[in-house]
Amino acid sequence: MTLTRTRGTTTARRAVVSPYWTIRRRDNLVGYLFIGPQLVGSALFVLLPLGLVLWYSLHEWNVLAGTFEFTGGDNYAKLLNDPKLGKVLGGTAMFSVGLVVLNLSLALLLAVLLNQRLRGTTFFRTVFFSPVVVSLVAWTIVWRFLLQADGGVNGLLGSLGVDGPNWLRGEATAMVSVVVVQVLKNVGLNMVLFLAALQGVPSQLHEAARVDGAGAWTRFARITVPLISPTILLTSIITVVGSLQVFAQIAVLTEGGPGLSTTVLVYYLYQQAFQFHHFGYGATLSVLLFAIVAALTLAQWRMRRKWVLHES
Repeated sequence: MTLTRTRGTTTARRAVVSPYWTIRRRDNLVGYLFIGPQLVGSALFVLLPLGLVLWYSLHEWNVLAGTFEFTGGDNYAKLLNDPKLGKVLGGTAMFSVGLVVLNLSLALLLAVLLNQRLRGTTFFRTVFFSPVVVSLVAWTIVWRFLLQADGGVNGLLGSLGVDGPNWLRGEATAMVSVVVVQVLKNVGLNMVLFLAALQGVPSQLHEAARVDGAGAWTRFARITVPLISPTILLTSIITVVGSLQVFAQIAVLTEGGPGLSTTVLVYYLYQQAFQFHHFGYGATLSVLLFAIVAALTLAQWRMRRKWVLHES
C-alpha cells in the first residue's frame, strides 16, 4: 500500500511539472531574434563608436608622428579656453535657429496650401519634394555657382536693375545664403509630413466650428495645430538634430568663411581633426556636439507635455 501511494504521488508530481518551452518563452525568443540584428548593429555602430570617441578625447593622437598619448582632461581644458569656440557656437546657433524657423514655417505653409482641393496640387507637391531626393553635393555645387558674384542669381537681379552682392563672400550674406540653400533642399520632407497630418484632421470639426462662427485663423489655431502637434514635435526634433549636423553645405559653399562667419561646430570639428590632425581635440568637440544634441532633444521631449495633444 505504501509503495503504491508513493508511486502515485510521484506520477502526480511529474504531471504537474510544466514544459520549459512555453508559448510565452517561444514568443519572447522570436521577439529577441527579430530585434537581435538591430541590437548588434546599434552596439557596433553606435555604442562602440561613442565609447571610442570618449576614449580618444582623453588622448592626443598624432597620426603623422604615430603617437598616442594619454592626456587626461587636457583636451577638455583646451575646449574651455578655445578663443574660437564661442564664435563657432554662435554661428551654429544662428544657423540652427534660422533653419528650424524657416523650414518648419515654410513647410507648414506649403502643406496647408497643397491640402486644398485645387487643380495642379499633385504637380506642385512633386516640385517641392523633388529636391529632397537630389544628391546633396550636386545640389550644393549648383547653388555655389548660382550664388557667385557673376552667377545666375545676380544675373537675374541685374536684369531687374539690382546690383547683387557676392553672396558667399560677405559676412552679412554668407550665413543667410547657406540657410536658404539648406531650407530649399529639405523643406519638401517636412511638407509631406505636415500634409499627411493635415489630411488626418477630421473635417467635421472644422464644419462644426464654421457653423459656430469661427474664422479660418481661429479654426487653424484651435483645431488644426493641436491635432497635428505630434507631427510638429517630430519634424522639430528631426530638423534641430539635422541642423546641428550640417557639414557638406558649409564645406562646398563657403568652407567656413569668410573668417568664421559660417563655421559651425561640425565643420570646426572636421578642421581640427582632419586638417590640423588634432584628433584628440576633435573627439572632444564630438563629445560636446553629442551633449548639445542630446540636451536639445531631451528638452523638446520634455516640453511635449505642455503643447502636444494627448500628452501628459
